[in-house]
Amino acid sequence: MIYLIRHETRYLYSEPVARCHNEARLAPFDTLSQRCLEARLSVVPTVSQMVERTDFFGNRVWHFSIEDPHDSLVVTSSSRVEVSPETRELDFAADLDWETVAQNLSQDVTPQAIDARQFLLDSPLVQTSDALAEYARPSFPPGRPVLDAVRELMARIHAEFVYDPEFTDVATPLGVVMEHRRGVCQDFAHLAIGCLRSLGLAARYTSGYIETEPAPGTPRLEGADASHAWFDVYVPTRGWVDFDPTNNRMPWDQHIAVASGRDYSDVSPLKGILYGGGEHELEVSVDVSRVSA
Repeated sequence: MIYLIRHETRYLYSEPVARCHNEARLAPFDTLSQRCLEARLSVVPTVSQMVERTDFFGNRVWHFSIEDPHDSLVVTSSSRVEVSPETRELDFAADLDWETVAQNLSQDVTPQAIDARQFLLDSPLVQTSDALAEYARPSFPPGRPVLDAVRELMARIHAEFVYDPEFTDVATPLGVVMEHRRGVCQDFAHLAIGCLRSLGLAARYTSGYIETEPAPGTPRLEGADASHAWFDVYVPTRGWVDFDPTNNRMPWDQHIAVASGRDYSDVSPLKGILYGGGEHELEVSVDVSRVSA
């Protein structure tokens, strides 16, 4: 399957911006199940310079600067991605138990395990806690296969938390989300990550997109008109396995991954520094469409 993705971000400033420096993580990366065939970034007004690099987590990043005064900024990314869902034979009941996974992770010296261990640690937006471990505990009794436990945790978050795009923003603490049982995909991914790390399991945050128009006969997915988010758990025998608690499903052929990191702060689609500008209005639109190869 081939997907065309268009992600447009518009800023309108109440006062002129003298200059700005920005970075964008808007180009899907390559995985076993997806390949980015083309990715372009368009910026208005004209940039003074733009460079591309790969960050610490392996994500593609565009850096750009605008040196001329401006009162608006429009950033548009256009991508073409080939998705070839890998064949998964996930026998949830036959996997390693979660305690063994946690123990092996602390002892394994392979490069993959050493890299995964950084996702055990607290990060800017996700701190481990007894409360998060306690919330996760009913899904993680002694001896339970790890993926079976994670799948139940995902299902509980989906059932027990209300999707409410008006309740939180990027600065809302995880404790507030826990208390009020409301949030959006970002919050639910952070919640699951905090629960898993609090039990000694490595978990990371993935941002991306899901198909705007669902396949015939299937319900429309939450978060389809904006960037989406889910989480991955590391299992030594399998690598990273992803789960989408917002929609209570494992990402498959309708999900396109863009960036992975410790939490949202590592993968924000667009961020930067500006001089001036006053107040601003923000509009974001995303369209993901499936086309013929």
